[in-house]
Amino acid sequence: MKKYKTTKIFTGIIFLTMMGLSSCEINPIEDPNNPSEAVISANATLSEIQNVVDGSESALREQLNQYYDGVSVIGREWYRFSGSDPRFTSDLLGKGAAVLDANTFYTTQPFAARYRAVKNLNILIDALTNSTAVTDADKRRAGIAYAKTLQAYQLLMVLNEQYGNGVRVDVKNPDALGLFLDKNASLDAIANMLNEAHNDLKNNTAAFPFNEYVYGTTPSQFDKFNRAIAARVNVYRADWNNALSALNESFYNISSPLTEGAYHQYSITGGDLLNPVYFPPNSTGETRVAQPSFITDAESGDTRLNKVSLRTTAASLDGLTSDYDVAVYKTDVDPVPIIRNEELILIYAECNAQNGTTTEAVNAINTIRTAAGLSNYSGGTSTQELIDEILKQRRYSLYGEGHRWVDMRRYGKLGDLPIDRPGDDVWVEFPRPDTEN
Repeated sequence: MKKYKTTKIFTGIIFLTMMGLSSCEINPIEDPNNPSEAVISANATLSEIQNVVDGSESALREQLNQYYDGVSVIGREWYRFSGSDPRFTSDLLGKGAAVLDANTFYTTQPFAARYRAVKNLNILIDALTNSTAVTDADKRRAGIAYAKTLQAYQLLMVLNEQYGNGVRVDVKNPDALGLFLDKNASLDAIANMLNEAHNDLKNNTAAFPFNEYVYGTTPSQFDKFNRAIAARVNVYRADWNNALSALNESFYNISSPLTEGAYHQYSITGGDLLNPVYFPPNSTGETRVAQPSFITDAESGDTRLNKVSLRTTAASLDGLTSDYDVAVYKTDVDPVPIIRNEELILIYAECNAQNGTTTEAVNAINTIRTAAGLSNYSGGTSTQELIDEILKQRRYSLYGEGHRWVDMRRYGKLGDLPIDRPGDDVWVEFPRPDTEN
């Protein structure tokens, strides 16, 4: 199994402040161990550039628990039971008169975390642009393309939650932020960012001017990750041909392990993070339990049901009950996927179904079904019938990875998601944070 990873070590940018005393004035002294943003942006050393890279990759993992809880609860993949906060089962599920709050943690924290990562990557772009330590133009282009790729990935996560509200793409100058683009323009802008980066990564034989841990070790290898994310974006745009083109340049391979891909890594090393989406089996008070239809809707023999585990005692809260824990991750240091070959195979199936290339679509579906211990697909081959089957396979193959709500929404099927209690709602999008209004 081939996995690449995001860095385990957290390194941040520390911004120095001036201190004023009534009796005298003290001139600020730059800390050589924690240089300011201005110093790094103006002329960073290679070690300072590496620190920004490490900090940026660590920032990709921040608040992932809030992101996955948000999209997975609304998408009826799991319940988040919390003895200390009822909003996971009221606001996110639309209980009674409850609505999503534009000024609370499940909206603001994942939004802010993704833009903090974008900010760090903007600092990296400035550092690479201005540093005299990076003298090779191809290395500089590769490094900037790396940063743009990760920015596009972060903005896509924001858009997954914000949807019709769109996102700000131009956020380089905090005093002159770009306007919010609408949904389609946001997707187009993200696709363009990925394409610009792709042009500077493909066939680039220079080495990165730093060590990166997302995918591969060279620009041409990292470009395969870029193209994988581009395939996902193009599917969201319903641009099937460009999605297929991106797949062909990605790490997609119908014969490769389904697990191959890019992952966030976690460890018990001091200063590192633990997997934030993991709870031990049979937890009480704070836990994630499977929405019951994940089990009842499954085909007999589907091995992907190992993503949930039977509890010794059913968990209940706020009129909701489940007999199964979410068991996508078996330990608190299991990696969390960014994108995997299994998703790419299902993207290939979806694009071919939409283009009417039935045989290719069915072959890809059968690759996934066989891996799950199921017999070959024997249903209808109209576009809609194939898409329904692909959505079902995506539900089980990508369970808990943040796709179900997005998939059902882009096909206009949010009304097909189960309603847990009479009067509950399935939300289309999160509100734009109050701070952005």
